[in-house]
Amino acid sequence: MGGPGITLRPVGDHALLVELPGLPEVLSLQAQLREHPVDGQVDVVPAARTVLVTLEDARHVEALANRLRTLDLSRSAGQDDTLITIEVHYDGDDLTDVAARTGLSEDAVIAAHTATPWVAAFGGFAPGFAYLTGGDPRLGVPRRDSPRTVVPAGSVALAGEFSAVYPRRSPGGWQLIGRTDAALWDIHRAQPALISPGNRVLFTAVRELVEVRSRVLPAPVVPPDPSSPRADATPARVGLTVVHPGLSSTLQDLGRPGLMALGVAGAGALDRAALRQANRLVGNGAGSAVIESLNGGLVLEAEEDQVLAVTGADVHLAISRPDGGEREPALCAPFLLRAGEVLRQSLPVAGLRTYTAVRGGFEADEVLGSRSTDSMSGLGPPALTPGTRVAVGRPAAGSVVGNPEEPRRAGMPEVLRVVPGPRDDWFDDGLARLCGTSWTVTAQSNRIGLRLDGPALERTREGELPSEGTVRGALQIPPSGLPVLFLADHPVTGGYPVLAVVAAADLDRAAQLAPGSVVRFRI
Repeated sequence: MGGPGITLRPVGDHALLVELPGLPEVLSLQAQLREHPVDGQVDVVPAARTVLVTLEDARHVEALANRLRTLDLSRSAGQDDTLITIEVHYDGDDLTDVAARTGLSEDAVIAAHTATPWVAAFGGFAPGFAYLTGGDPRLGVPRRDSPRTVVPAGSVALAGEFSAVYPRRSPGGWQLIGRTDAALWDIHRAQPALISPGNRVLFTAVRELVEVRSRVLPAPVVPPDPSSPRADATPARVGLTVVHPGLSSTLQDLGRPGLMALGVAGAGALDRAALRQANRLVGNGAGSAVIESLNGGLVLEAEEDQVLAVTGADVHLAISRPDGGEREPALCAPFLLRAGEVLRQSLPVAGLRTYTAVRGGFEADEVLGSRSTDSMSGLGPPALTPGTRVAVGRPAAGSVVGNPEEPRRAGMPEVLRVVPGPRDDWFDDGLARLCGTSWTVTAQSNRIGLRLDGPALERTREGELPSEGTVRGALQIPPSGLPVLFLADHPVTGGYPVLAVVAAADLDRAAQLAPGSVVRFRI
């Protein structure tokens, strides 16, 4: 479906992928949706020939489709063309190979890369990563046949018609030709990304990189203003100490929606129903930060009396008193943890992730509006470690603890509903084979995605798919043919075809699938 020159493809049940003739139309559409957003609009993610638009829920999809059919995509985007200069030491591991592929000498590759400014077309992949276009066409080289597991931060790279700088250490398949010390992403800047869409980027060659560290002066101490409405606010309390975090424990809330154009995925709790339930039980707002623990094992000691609740995976809870006694609070119910008492979670009987809420919510510095730890981008507080003292906020005035609730039980095998596409046309019988197979969750799964094992799904198309925006719940099919189900910390863009997308309402259950679990899909 779509108007002249555009095709609309569903991406799950609350997003559309807009296929366009080229980059000018992509930038025009992004600019118009930024200037006049549609009802329920959350993210607008431009790519080389597509724009992904995500919405709050499914009821806004039809209105978005109607709006897209009326836009004049010949309208110029009118972006900021500020010139940014980046010094590069051209000693990349792939420089010799790039020279051989292009038929140029290494010096000629460097001269071509630095001759004229590149233009930042769009962001994606990771925070601060900008796809730069408009360079010398002789530098068009394919991605590496085998991506590197680690690309150093500051690596300057080429792939296809694009150049880019890796903002942080990450996996990557681009051809590395040099390195820079420029800080591509800094959350302490008013604009965290050094390069924004529309900016011109001029690379200059240097013999060596000299890191310049600015002296940071301590901030002056300013006494509180008695007239300030915050002057009487009671600070957060250090109310709990992490004795043991289990396999992995992080702070999570409802994440960072609306920042995918910057390369920042939503992150946040993987099982949002469990997070909301835990907060409801202790009288917090739905978005208060909780502790998300992988495979149980979390041990907490109270420094002051606290009201807690634990939800999610089916674990056994035990409280040890200073006098040696023990009691067993119920799962999915509020309970008192007195000063000096220690709460222990067992390994799960069923499920994978638990959510521990405290009355008043866990406190930590917000990063881009959230206290969530994002394993893909590195944003948010670090993972909890033994001895971490976690601050607790004050309960909201008038809030009350909730009544005990029934734990949510997982099915065996779990059946998740999917919406076909956006790239199901890359496979002949892919949907039938996806839904006709019992898939096993592998131990290589994490907060980025569930890696599934089963019979490989074969593509009917050769070549690469240009990178395009993707969503939580996407079932991406890499060359191995084995699906990866994206979770909250997924990359913002991807170059592998997405066969189907899990319905948003079923993603909380996907978060509880432990390695070895069996999952089936149903259209």
